[in-house]
Amino acid sequence: MSKLAVVYWSGTGNTEEMAKLIAEGARESGAQADVIWCSEFGAERFPDYDAFAFGCPAMGDEELEDAEFLPVYEEIEPLLAGEKVALFGSYDWNDGEWMELWEQRAAEAGIDIVDSVIAKDYPDAAAATECKRLGGLLA
Repeated sequence: MSKLAVVYWSGTGNTEEMAKLIAEGARESGAQADVIWCSEFGAERFPDYDAFAFGCPAMGDEELEDAEFLPVYEEIEPLLAGEKVALFGSYDWNDGEWMELWEQRAAEAGIDIVDSVIAKDYPDAAAATECKRLGGLLA
């Protein structure tokens, strides 16, 4: 049985809901999935998992949240090459460019992203389906 870490930061609950849906999709596909607030995850927990989903909403000028999420992601990023990794998050305004920038950053770090999912605000039915599908891919 594979074990998935769904690591996220959420300011309004939208990205948190996406994390729960991804974990649900993974569990429906037979994997174990832990939903983990970003500050509770670090390099010491990395070996416990077979796959990873990282979630963060768009902040400021299309950026990752830099007080809690980014320090954790930067610690883990060098370990992610060769792992099953997905990215997810929500946005309110703009067009979701932060995810494209995040995917580019991951590619430059040698990380092969399985897929990513974004949701405008709270995940609607289509975004919920995509989150569950993403969890299944990681399972």
